[in-house]
Amino acid sequence: MNHSEIPGHLFRTEYSKIVAVLCKIFHLKHIEIAEDIASDTFLKASESWAVQGIPANPTAWLYTVAKNKTKDYFKHIAVFETQIQEAMRPTGIETEQEYEFSSQNISDSQLAMIFAVCNSSNSIGAQICLALQILCGFSVEEIANAFLAKPETIKKRLQRARTNLRNDHFQISVLSEAEIKLRLDTVLKTLYLLFNEGYFSKTNNLIIRKDLCSEAIRLALVLTGNALTDTPETKALLALMCFQSSRLAARTNDSGEAILFDEQDKNLWDKALIEKGNYYLINACKGNEISKYHLEAAIAYWHTTPTDQNKWQHILGLYDQLVTIEYSPITALNKLFAYAKVHGHAGAITEAEKLNLAGNSYYHGLLGYLYAGTDADKAILHYEETIKLTKSQMEKQTLQKQIKKLRKKRAAGDRI
Repeated sequence: MNHSEIPGHLFRTEYSKIVAVLCKIFHLKHIEIAEDIASDTFLKASESWAVQGIPANPTAWLYTVAKNKTKDYFKHIAVFETQIQEAMRPTGIETEQEYEFSSQNISDSQLAMIFAVCNSSNSIGAQICLALQILCGFSVEEIANAFLAKPETIKKRLQRARTNLRNDHFQISVLSEAEIKLRLDTVLKTLYLLFNEGYFSKTNNLIIRKDLCSEAIRLALVLTGNALTDTPETKALLALMCFQSSRLAARTNDSGEAILFDEQDKNLWDKALIEKGNYYLINACKGNEISKYHLEAAIAYWHTTPTDQNKWQHILGLYDQLVTIEYSPITALNKLFAYAKVHGHAGAITEAEKLNLAGNSYYHGLLGYLYAGTDADKAILHYEETIKLTKSQMEKQTLQKQIKKLRKKRAAGDRI
């Protein structure tokens, strides 16, 4: 499908809304019908708008076309497949209300669709792929690029995941409080990992990375729009995403190479996103609940505060709490970066070696950074090990640049 005449993120946002509303009619068992109608709607838009120009209210135009195409579908199927039609649709499907693209119906449908896609019957990786395709309108090729995988691999993963969804018989309808409480943790975890796929992306494609992050934020905002899902944890996760996204432009140079935190141009940080992060974090802290998202958001907040003299002490204290709540090797290594800022590199090296994470690329990357100021040879060895272990071409380029600098520094020292 050619979306060249469709502006910006209109396809991403409106495609998923149309699919979500139509899935209330067709159910997940027949999600392909909803997707076909949504795709046909955008095909008609690309053809019509190329000739007649973009209408004054493009979203209303899309909803009207989708609504009419849905009605046409049932008119045609009634002629020759009446029995199938009756088996597929719920009672009262022909009422005008079922086809409405009101803001409330869209919001309710999107929320239900998020909970349907973030289903523990699928692996986390499959949930993220489904979220990208169904909730965000990503093509198989775009998902493959984001995961550095072959399109055929992604296609098979999506097919299996869709079969599991159909077998689960989850209905796209207004969710009960009990269903939300049961599934919200899974939903938040999926959105968290979806965001991380963009923020810690292995691809050099900055557009894909930013799209992944912005889509995760958009879906989190859908959760904050409903009283049952607008929890302190949800707000904390959204705060974390805003803080992290604020530094995206400063994290890579024009060649796509990563820029270390210490060397980032703080003028490139997005102050509006930092303010939004502050807003959501303050609101997330109304109450006694402290989740991993609260702690990670607070750490991200301190990273965006360049003036406080004690910020690394604050960050280290938060990491101490975080490793207690949910330990992971990455969290432990991030904590040691903060530890080095507070207690010095030598102490951090001693602590890092206790972790025994020799097969972890981040471990060697951290040791390379910690040794860089005092022992160029060891730093180079660890950076070379990181290059062997990482799949990220961008990271390889950055490390090769660091190694080049260290070798020059070592050569200059030898001459002296």
